[in-house]
Amino acid sequence: MTADERYRPTTASLEEIDAVDAVLGPPPSAWTGGARWPRDLHVARREETRRDLLLPALSALARRVGYVSPGGLAYVARRLMLPPAEVYGVASFYALLPVTRRPAVTVHVCDDVACRLRGAERVAAALEARWGPEGEPLPGSDRTWVRSGCLGHCAAAPAVFVQRAGREPVEAVTGPADPQVLRAWADEGGELPSPVPTRVGWAPGGVGFLLERVGRVDPEDLDAYRAAGGFEALRRALALGPEGVLREIREARLVGRGGAAFPTATKWAAVAQNPRRPHYLVCNADESEPGTFKDRVLLEQDPFAVIEGMIIAAYTVGAARGYLFVRGEYPLALRRVTHAVEQARRRGLLGEQILGRPFAFDIEIRVGAGAYVCGEETALFNAIEGRRAEPRNKPPFPAARGLFGQPTVINNVETLANIPVILRLGGLTYARTGTADGTGTRLFSVSGGVRAPGLYEVPFGTPLGALLELAGGLPEGRRLRAVLLGGAAGGFVGPDALDMPLSPEGVRQYGATLGSGAVVVFDDTVDLGAVVRRIARFFRDESCGQCVPCRIGTVRQEELVDRLLAGRPQGSVADEVRLHQDLAAVMRDASICGLGQTAANAVESAIRLGLLTEGEGTR
Repeated sequence: MTADERYRPTTASLEEIDAVDAVLGPPPSAWTGGARWPRDLHVARREETRRDLLLPALSALARRVGYVSPGGLAYVARRLMLPPAEVYGVASFYALLPVTRRPAVTVHVCDDVACRLRGAERVAAALEARWGPEGEPLPGSDRTWVRSGCLGHCAAAPAVFVQRAGREPVEAVTGPADPQVLRAWADEGGELPSPVPTRVGWAPGGVGFLLERVGRVDPEDLDAYRAAGGFEALRRALALGPEGVLREIREARLVGRGGAAFPTATKWAAVAQNPRRPHYLVCNADESEPGTFKDRVLLEQDPFAVIEGMIIAAYTVGAARGYLFVRGEYPLALRRVTHAVEQARRRGLLGEQILGRPFAFDIEIRVGAGAYVCGEETALFNAIEGRRAEPRNKPPFPAARGLFGQPTVINNVETLANIPVILRLGGLTYARTGTADGTGTRLFSVSGGVRAPGLYEVPFGTPLGALLELAGGLPEGRRLRAVLLGGAAGGFVGPDALDMPLSPEGVRQYGATLGSGAVVVFDDTVDLGAVVRRIARFFRDESCGQCVPCRIGTVRQEELVDRLLAGRPQGSVADEVRLHQDLAAVMRDASICGLGQTAANAVESAIRLGLLTEGEGTR
């Protein structure tokens, strides 16, 4: 969008007006984009507006016409009584809200770590040969392709996410991607093949707390979920009362599964005891960490468990409204969880007087638009509120001042799915599984160089080697080179870490972290230098740019990686290693949020293992 287009008065098309009004409702007066009535000629009336609907309105524009046009942007600004510059600032923040003209069909090709290992570059080359360079459609063409970060379908790599704008927009993911099938779909229409189903499993003789219903119970049938024990935990929670639920969660010693591993009971108690009202509950389903797909599988295959966990959490902390923020690249998860919320509402499990008790709670679903930083809790709050998804300084923490400035509990999908398990088993029984510093089970997304990539549930403390064997081990004749543990924000470990216990303390002894539960395996055929370069580029691209240490540090880090891989260090290799140590310390200590604080982890571990420098002066 040029400066002239931004500031020249423009008019939205009828299609764009219809798309926005479907989200915001008809405009009540001329002051908010409606028809001019006599009463509006001389008096400016106070209108109620909901800035928090800005992201849904912009997303509706993109789904209808393929991008956010100047006219559409101006109409949204008028409807919500916001300055156009602010609306442009929000739209331009997100990868799925292009503000320059884009064809109706866009194919997002994942070229992140797992998909690169399985042929993403072949898919990109085939589309470029047919449709032109990335993001540059051929003249008169109604289709284009762009590269994308991880799409959360690493077990079906290489994956692509396709969008067709229109009155009935189409959004779908397919994988492993076949370029011929993609071209046929764009030319002839029809449906894309569904991704290969994600394999799930747990250790022989072990327990499947979270995956016991996956593939066995219809995820779209509330009665089937009930027949499998669903909502028994909610009834027990209502019988125990909020304090009783907190006691069970505390006895279970549940910690968050999003990466920070903060005690869940402590977080909930802080909100429950806060006298300020209202309280809010947020489920963070904006799963964007490369190599991670556990939350997607739960939302697609067991959505009612997540809904039940949210209801129990809301009852415990006194929240009457909850938000479930789903990643925009997860169309099937969005459909399934939307259907689950609607069914629960119709059956009296959401709304007023849940199960006949004086307890009211409802869930509003929000959809992301392509920003990794939304996984940070305060950035997600800003996204819901209709602002740029930039992290906030902490303190204050969400328990004191979160969504809309009110006390807020925010948990990720896996954490909330554990809540019904704990209420059914009892906190003390749950805590007998796992280790002292990590109770229960943990979901691990295993991809890359294993025979059976998929989602595996194992007790905390299971050795890394046992997890890889559960995923089929490496193909015959291949030798393990490294494992990326915790995603791009995690770190590499070598073959000597196969005995490492997968628990918070166990991985800490190896200088690693469990993070999001991503486990990407690399054998001796992989160019690990290219993998590290892709991780460095990922953080450069995904930095929101708000704080200098992250905005500049991620660029300098990528340049340093390029120099090492090219064999052209500034000074000696040891000088570059010391420079990266300084750079990592600054980003870790001075960045506002976890993105900048962890952006150097993988590169730092790669240097330590000699993956970039063949060990010259790095150990």
